[in-house]
Amino acid sequence: MKKIILLVLLACFVSVSFAKTENTKKLFNHGNIKKNMKKVVAWQLKNPNHEPTDWTNGAFYAGVSAAWETTKSRDIWNAMVDMGNKNGWKPGKRWYHADDIAICQTYIDVYKVEKKKEMIQPLIDTLAIFMKKPYPSKGVPSIKWWWCDALFMGPPALVKLAAVTGNTSYLSYTDELFKECYNLLYDKEEHLFARDIKYVIKNDSKDIREANGKKIFWSRGNGWVMGGIVRVLQELPANYAGREFYVNLLREMSARLKDLQQADGLWRASLLDPEAYPGGEVSGSGFDCYAMAWGINNGILDKETYLPVVKKAWIGLNKCVKEDGHVGWVQPIGADPKKNFNADSWEVYGSGAFLLAGSEVIKLKK
Repeated sequence: MKKIILLVLLACFVSVSFAKTENTKKLFNHGNIKKNMKKVVAWQLKNPNHEPTDWTNGAFYAGVSAAWETTKSRDIWNAMVDMGNKNGWKPGKRWYHADDIAICQTYIDVYKVEKKKEMIQPLIDTLAIFMKKPYPSKGVPSIKWWWCDALFMGPPALVKLAAVTGNTSYLSYTDELFKECYNLLYDKEEHLFARDIKYVIKNDSKDIREANGKKIFWSRGNGWVMGGIVRVLQELPANYAGREFYVNLLREMSARLKDLQQADGLWRASLLDPEAYPGGEVSGSGFDCYAMAWGINNGILDKETYLPVVKKAWIGLNKCVKEDGHVGWVQPIGADPKKNFNADSWEVYGSGAFLLAGSEVIKLKK
């Protein structure tokens, strides 16, 4: 009798394990990835948030553009064109702010196909001012990109514009501003970026550390940097003299983040104090997954080392997507890890990060 019970239990275990394996395999099926990407785009378009030119939508539409490149969906393409037309193909009103040109990354993607100058001329005009005038700072260092998220917003827009116009001054200016931010915020011991200058100045005092005494490194901020590095590398010529800086930075940060990934495949809001933040954070995790998958696909990151990390992250990300396409577990807007969020919390940039991740995961070779 005991043998029969053991055999039954073993059969059940094998059956459950097989079902889990099959479900996991399905997440990497190309048709399923495209289906889920379309579903996420559709839900988020029906549930807009923020001003159309806001940085949040800049991140979302970067994902929408990646979803179009992956699926070639006419509906997704139309959504991109409609957004650009409604915005008049203009950036936000602040000529000096990286946040306000993030949306222009998608304008340039559309321009690559449509070749209509009005789609990029407002950005060209804005950058003509931006590159000449000093940042109108108020007690902030007189550098233009002084917070780490800016490295996703600004650099890709400039290098994308360089690629379509042939104006290489955008590349050298990107290098200059990116390295200013790097020198200000990058911790060369931890291989992570502080969110902004206040975390650099006060990092030796107890009030700016996490409860466990560790320095504060925001998952989302570092995820956005990872995404920004990749989007710069996508556009830089292979023989560009400054390319190796970005390649080395991607490798350094990926190695550190690999060690900070949690058991569910996601990264916590505060990278060095994961126990204080039990829920995985999707937007930072999505950008990390995207960047590492791109690194594998382009021969920059070692496949044997990073493929398990990316697969684990993609499985974790998919667990945060509801049946209707609503992407949950996204931390709300803020400047540090402390804001609470849960399985229902969403933001447009969380959807964008998921879409970007999917656009590279689908290219992975077994």
